[in-house]
Amino acid sequence: MNNINRRELCIALSALATVGGLSLDGEAQARSNDVLSQSKTWTFDSLPVKHNANGGASRSVVQGVLATGEAVEVHETTLPAGQMPHPPHKHRHSEFMFIREGDLEFQNDGKMEKVGPGGVIFAASDVMHGLKNVGTTPANYFVIAIGRESAMLPAGAK
Repeated sequence: MNNINRRELCIALSALATVGGLSLDGEAQARSNDVLSQSKTWTFDSLPVKHNANGGASRSVVQGVLATGEAVEVHETTLPAGQMPHPPHKHRHSEFMFIREGDLEFQNDGKMEKVGPGGVIFAASDVMHGLKNVGTTPANYFVIAIGRESAMLPAGAK
């Protein structure tokens, strides 16, 4: 994985700090076009849970547009041992993934990289990527997507 420079890291951390303090007037999450302009906190128990076909689960935190114009989406995922959340793909937005627990293998444009607890993954816009839990226990990670949504394109798609 290519290292990001200090400027890119500062921009990402600024976005993360903003996401951490958004408000939705009591709603657990926002629609993709909602402007996120007020501070807010969420409890873990208030996050809606989606059970996935692979035996894992995800919790949506927030989705919307910051007052400065950037689209953001944040969710938390629990991935069972040996599973992938979905096949390798690429999309227009960029993603940061913060690994809380477990051992993941990150497919970065065909190159495999192992990432464990405390590690951070950056998936750049329009770069093929995928994840797999290569550990023996469930993996838990947070995803922060920045940029406009697009359909996921599977490996081999243009």
